[in-house]
Amino acid sequence: MGSKPRVLIVARDDPGVGALADGLDDLGWRTLTTRGPHASMAALADLSIEAAIIELGGEGGGALNFASRMKAACAPRRLPVIGLGRPGPQWETHGFDLILAPPLHAAQVVARLESLIRLAIAEEEFDLRAQTFAERGRRLDAPMTDRAPLRILTVGEPAPQFLSLSNALGRLGADVVGAFTAYTAFDYLQERRFEAVVLWAGDDRKEALQIATSMRRNTRLFHVPAMLYLNRGARLSPVEAFDKGVSDVASPDTDEADTARRVTELARAYRRQHAVRAALDKARSSGLMDAATGLFTRDLFASHLIRLSHASQARNRRLSVCVLKVAQTRAVGEARAGGFLDRAIPQIGSMIGRLVRAEDTGARLGAEVFALAMPDTDVAAAREAGQRIAAVIACTAFEAGADRMPFVAEFDIGAAQIQPGQSAARALEAAAAEAATRQVG
Repeated sequence: MGSKPRVLIVARDDPGVGALADGLDDLGWRTLTTRGPHASMAALADLSIEAAIIELGGEGGGALNFASRMKAACAPRRLPVIGLGRPGPQWETHGFDLILAPPLHAAQVVARLESLIRLAIAEEEFDLRAQTFAERGRRLDAPMTDRAPLRILTVGEPAPQFLSLSNALGRLGADVVGAFTAYTAFDYLQERRFEAVVLWAGDDRKEALQIATSMRRNTRLFHVPAMLYLNRGARLSPVEAFDKGVSDVASPDTDEADTARRVTELARAYRRQHAVRAALDKARSSGLMDAATGLFTRDLFASHLIRLSHASQARNRRLSVCVLKVAQTRAVGEARAGGFLDRAIPQIGSMIGRLVRAEDTGARLGAEVFALAMPDTDVAAAREAGQRIAAVIACTAFEAGADRMPFVAEFDIGAAQIQPGQSAARALEAAAAEAATRQVG
């Protein structure tokens, strides 16, 4: 038997949807296709579906309310719903998280699914974090979506087709800024916040793909969607484009008004993601966090982890914990004796807080011990995340005193996944025990 379906596709008889389903299956996102509302609701009741895709042409006007009905059926788990069809304002208030206009490549849809699922989990985390803080007399402000015009950066030479797309974005109310070179583009990206970037491939698409790749290597720009706008007649493998970090691909063969709507859909989804992340980050200024590192305190983390554990069972989501303990190396021992490790801990903790995902909870359990709670994450991925964080921190040299070489902090790491019927405390103890038994090579 194969793995359980992750994506529910609701469609009538569109052959393009069948090809999309096959592509998603090949990429590890097993799908289940239903033909109508009754079968779809039954599938949601019986299976742990992670996201849904509705073919709008097949559902017609009934799709307006169907997305909201599907979300309600999955509560308290949040279900991302993507619509396949022409973007338009009629869909924005009816439960759809994103509207994508065909033709679509499976890799393109996978990128959007991953982003929307992470957003759903982040929204669940905000609700839980608000409850934890309310118990201690603190209120977290709900995510506030920016109501200003969408800010779009277009990058490329002023070719007529590219200018037509820029004008179409302007007619939709977007604030469009143009950059003719990559250097100018990154100057803009450093100075201002944009919700989407449109890259003109022109006669040479290498520079456009390099910009997309550079954005994915930048932690501040990682989530900003980038559309590659191909020259008429250009040939490019969609897999190549998406592997380089492109979020969507379009060409002048498609009406520029439709392409502009696709860009604004991506921008609107990113703006919502940014609002949720900003709301979660405000927890740092709540007055409840560890003053030195900005992470959860031991007691606050214990309380929140219990709530996370109960919620993961109610939502049928995985939950893992990871413990990072400063390793007992010779350099660390000398730094501790001189008081320099204590001075470095605030920076180390702050780095951990910046390196985790928005939906993850980082905590300081002891003087040199940190922990992460990671929703919808298995134990292998949790351990890998801890190792990745440790590797980044290991690249930082900390002061060890006059006439001494700076020291590097390494970590012993342990991870555990909370199993059905297991307490969160027992899983945390298992992760801590694993970290305690590991030795630095």
